[in-house]
Amino acid sequence: MTAERRYAPTVMTPSPLSGAAVTQFAVIDALLAGAYDSGLRVAEARSIGDFGLGCVDHLGGEVVIVDGEAIECTLDGPPVAMDDDDILPFAIVCRFPEVPRVSLGEQDFAGFAACVEGALTSRNLFHAVRFDGMLSEVRVRVTPRQHHPFPGLAEVTSHQVETVPRDIRGTVVGFWTPAIYQGIAVAGLHLHFLSADRSIGGHVLDLAAESGDLLVGAFARFDLHLPTDDLFLRTELTHAEDHRIVAVEGGVAVPDEESS
Repeated sequence: MTAERRYAPTVMTPSPLSGAAVTQFAVIDALLAGAYDSGLRVAEARSIGDFGLGCVDHLGGEVVIVDGEAIECTLDGPPVAMDDDDILPFAIVCRFPEVPRVSLGEQDFAGFAACVEGALTSRNLFHAVRFDGMLSEVRVRVTPRQHHPFPGLAEVTSHQVETVPRDIRGTVVGFWTPAIYQGIAVAGLHLHFLSADRSIGGHVLDLAAESGDLLVGAFARFDLHLPTDDLFLRTELTHAEDHRIVAVEGGVAVPDEESS
């Protein structure tokens, strides 16, 4: 992204608190450990919520759940609607609450994140984040489908395919997660993008918003569903790989253990 442009700050007010829950299947640390052999059916995810994100079976792409529809973004072609029996090895969903829309002008990623944080009810709560509008550019990634034995997420993202569409209208969906949940989820902002014409989508690595509406809804309930497949049950998860999450989610190369 260009660093020369200056962006005007947007004054935000705290979002209202929803009485519903954010529901998540699996944990990020399991993906980092290569333990993603099972998942949640799309039909079940859609029965829980109408908004969210996830990843395609075998980490073969990124998923956007918006307005009750699950869309997969893969290397096979443009984004397409998923079938009810498709599997999500990781997903985080909610029913998006009724919240005020806030108009945003030009914002780089840091400004966009500041606007979201300005709307947080508390940094100890989960928040669903949605932006509908024009982006001057957005950098998205899609990962290739994996095969047994599954590599960890850091290895998978070393082969990710990045695209930077410009002057594009679409929807950014995601969540802001409290820092204490790093490893369970992605602390801070975790965002996916889907263009309005469904020509492109994926995991957001960077963005510059031009104009649009930002919606942020707070949740005090978090429901976690863990896998029960043999690989997950045999894989002891720790926080040892949490330092890789920022690199993986931000698209930065992860150094080898020997050089770190």
